[in-house]
Amino acid sequence: MKRVIGLGGIFLKCRDVEHTRAWYAKHLGITIESWGAQFNLKEETNPDAYSVLSFFKHSTDYFDPSDAPFMINFRVDNLDALVAALRNEGIALIGEPLAEEYGKFAWLLDPEGNKIELWEQPK
Repeated sequence: MKRVIGLGGIFLKCRDVEHTRAWYAKHLGITIESWGAQFNLKEETNPDAYSVLSFFKHSTDYFDPSDAPFMINFRVDNLDALVAALRNEGIALIGEPLAEEYGKFAWLLDPEGNKIELWEQPK
């Protein structure tokens, strides 16, 4: 079973979201939308694949229970199978997996306490 198949995105906590977005746009040339930036990937198996960079207010609780100022999102091939495998390996999830318009999601902490979001992009 494939587990992680790529980077889904990087999410950053920011003390000043607008200033940070403007800095990334000006100095790195990244086109920033109100929610962040999308990087389209060229994959034979999924021509609509993409990764994102997104900025959150420093006060967000979306990264909880991690204290880290970032969260990594990994693209996965089959979230349901991966969640089952992780649970069999004794890995605790944060909350329950979620399926919504943008795909399927699940969350866990790595050994350093960094929150990881697993994401199966809609087909």
